[in-house]
Amino acid sequence: MSLPDPPHAARLSSDTIAGLIWMALSGTSFAIMTGVARHAAVGLDPLQAPFLRYSMGIAFVLPFLFRRGRFIVPRTRQLGRHLVRGAIHAMGTLLWFVALVRIPLADVQALSFLSPVFVVLGAMMFLGEARDPRRIAVVLVAFAGTIVILRPTGQAIDLGAVALLVSAPIFAVSELMDKSITRTESGPNVVFFQAIIVTLALLPVALYVWKPPTAAQVGWMAVVAILATLGHIAWMRALIVADVSVTQPVKFLQLPLVAAVGLAAFGEVPDIFTLLGGAIIFASATYVASREARHAGRARTPT
Repeated sequence: MSLPDPPHAARLSSDTIAGLIWMALSGTSFAIMTGVARHAAVGLDPLQAPFLRYSMGIAFVLPFLFRRGRFIVPRTRQLGRHLVRGAIHAMGTLLWFVALVRIPLADVQALSFLSPVFVVLGAMMFLGEARDPRRIAVVLVAFAGTIVILRPTGQAIDLGAVALLVSAPIFAVSELMDKSITRTESGPNVVFFQAIIVTLALLPVALYVWKPPTAAQVGWMAVVAILATLGHIAWMRALIVADVSVTQPVKFLQLPLVAAVGLAAFGEVPDIFTLLGGAIIFASATYVASREARHAGRARTPT
């Protein structure tokens, strides 16, 4: 009779817990950032705001590149992937800022839940994680939740909601590329290249609509950049130490956090359709992620 290897099992358990904690910290940082970004974006063109956020983010990621008192010059053997990922992430960021100033924060977060659904499916298709045909049904359920949130009644769906729907698979591709790149590079290194490349990608668009920002707008965007950088660093740490599918459910803690920020800062009361639709999408993605985690656990158990 064979027995599991206790040290190996303990190490895997520790890695999983660490990944969940890092993802929870990332979600908290992003939730607060969403509220600050809404405030900071008032009066800014949504095509200019993301450029300010990422250009400032370059400075805030630099401290994470120090090791034992020495600055580690970022290097990569995957520049092509960084360039592609940066361009993709820039498109998603533009769409996110368009939505941010047009629809309630809770709706922004609830519709963003579609991205983890695409991540889990993409991990199955492109990263070699366990395949499961029932995920097709899960995706259909997730889109049913999207319909509940949008509650189409014959009236035109807001441009902000459309922007978020388009951004969901875009951000999913970006996160899947993150997982691939972090197999050989540190989180701060990835975030540094992301900040540089996304800033350069957003520059032409920002120049087209450029208006000098006020000192207050610059200050609030600096806060956004700090929170976003911390969130991305924690996110990368989660991807490094744990499987994509295992950490995805924790991201859904952002809905109550963002809803609370929207209520406290902007008086936005999330309606029953947003909460119900978000719960449906949450349940579908949690099911597929937890099921894959169980399968992964069986695969790793020696026989």
